[in-house]
Amino acid sequence: MEKQLTPDQLAEHGQRLYRSGKHLEAAEQFEKASKAFAELGDVLKSAEMANNRSVALLQAGDAQGALDACAGTEQIFHKAGDTEREGIAIANYAAALEGLNRLEEALEHYQRAAALFKQINHSEMRAVVLKAISSLQIRTNRQFEALASMDAALEEQKKLSLRERLLKKIIDLPFKMIGKK
Repeated sequence: MEKQLTPDQLAEHGQRLYRSGKHLEAAEQFEKASKAFAELGDVLKSAEMANNRSVALLQAGDAQGALDACAGTEQIFHKAGDTEREGIAIANYAAALEGLNRLEEALEHYQRAAALFKQINHSEMRAVVLKAISSLQIRTNRQFEALASMDAALEEQKKLSLRERLLKKIIDLPFKMIGKK
């Protein structure tokens, strides 16, 4: 007879599978953990596991599954006043939309997430989201907006790599030319 795992054990097993690159198997464990947390009445942990499942499915190439997995979780975090996880859920939803090539919708969701991260002064997550916004702006032919978004992303980071410092100098050039810096 197989031993019944606790929700936390299911989540930990999912994390191990994810780190080892077994994304579909990780997604299954996160789904089990989400259901188990829901049965215990822990809606926040359940929603967090749904978001973990979404990330794993996206890594496995299932963008629609990723979108379905995290749909509505941002509302759960919003009701709980958990702005950080609300922003992460919105960013996960945006990433799934991007995976489905629904670029305008993805851009809108990334912008919502960036605003939430700014609100709570979460520079690291805001920088990640701003870089995603910049990438989408390039893909949707908004090069100048993309430069501004990447500049903002680099401004949010505490330490820049050599490559990022060089990029920052390159990005600053057009802004200096038009008198914005």
